[in-house]
Amino acid sequence: MTMLKNFKRIKPWEIALTVLVMALPFIPASPINGGYNSVKHAHAAEAPKIDTSRLVSIGGDVTEIIYALGEENRLIARDSTSMYPETAAKLPDVGYMRALSPEGILAVNPTAIIAVDGSGPPEALAVLRNARVPFEAVPQSYDRDGILKKIDVVGSLLGVPDKAKALEDKVAADLDAAIADAGKRPEGERKRVLFVLSNQNGKILASGSDTAADSIIKLAGAINAVDSFSGYKPLSDEAIIEAKPDAILIMDREGPLSMTNDDLLKQPAISLTPAASRKAVIRMDGLHLLGFGPRTASAVRELNTAIYGG
Repeated sequence: MTMLKNFKRIKPWEIALTVLVMALPFIPASPINGGYNSVKHAHAAEAPKIDTSRLVSIGGDVTEIIYALGEENRLIARDSTSMYPETAAKLPDVGYMRALSPEGILAVNPTAIIAVDGSGPPEALAVLRNARVPFEAVPQSYDRDGILKKIDVVGSLLGVPDKAKALEDKVAADLDAAIADAGKRPEGERKRVLFVLSNQNGKILASGSDTAADSIIKLAGAINAVDSFSGYKPLSDEAIIEAKPDAILIMDREGPLSMTNDDLLKQPAISLTPAASRKAVIRMDGLHLLGFGPRTASAVRELNTAIYGG
């Protein structure tokens, strides 16, 4: 009964963000030099013009890009992962990006839908396409060039390639500076960071390799403390102790899915780690940390400072 009551108190956006993080794919970061800015913007010239006056945005990173382009006046609805900026939360919520209801989306009478790759389920997308509402998929990857590509695709759909190019240049410069600065730290001085997604029933669910958490930890000049598996998996006590994290990274959130620092550090295995001895727990907003949108350079800097100090 207690578990049922706790589940009822969980806010929908907390469930959505947790499931989103577990589903995030990862593509290795591209080199800083060269990359996407050297590619001509042929996409913008070739894309057919569609009516985007009533736009539904699916994906927190996509919604952030629309706001960063100054084109938020087109938005009439968004999905439950679109929590930034705060004004986006005032828009009608059409549901979680991987469990969309086509009826709910069509009910707001959109002229176009823009959705990050991985949205679904496929049956819902088929209904939306059959309804003949223009549907644009935005490629998803968790590296520098992937962020710039997303901006380009969104800008092309909205018919504002000049705005998109200006935003790409700004974001690219900011990312390059943040990544280069974090990369100056010698390998021997880099700290080990354990990303904990949840602590349910005494089991630590942590991030291995091939995840957005793995990527942001490395971009911030640190080492993912566990890389013996891919994705998010429960850790045994032995694995936690062997990981020897210098710091523990968690998403800052409320409700039953939240963890206090004391509760986390009191876990038997975690209590034996260097992170526990230093009481080194880093809490960051989940979308900022793992969204890989226009604010990623800020996330890199914030995480680097939290790990190593100002």
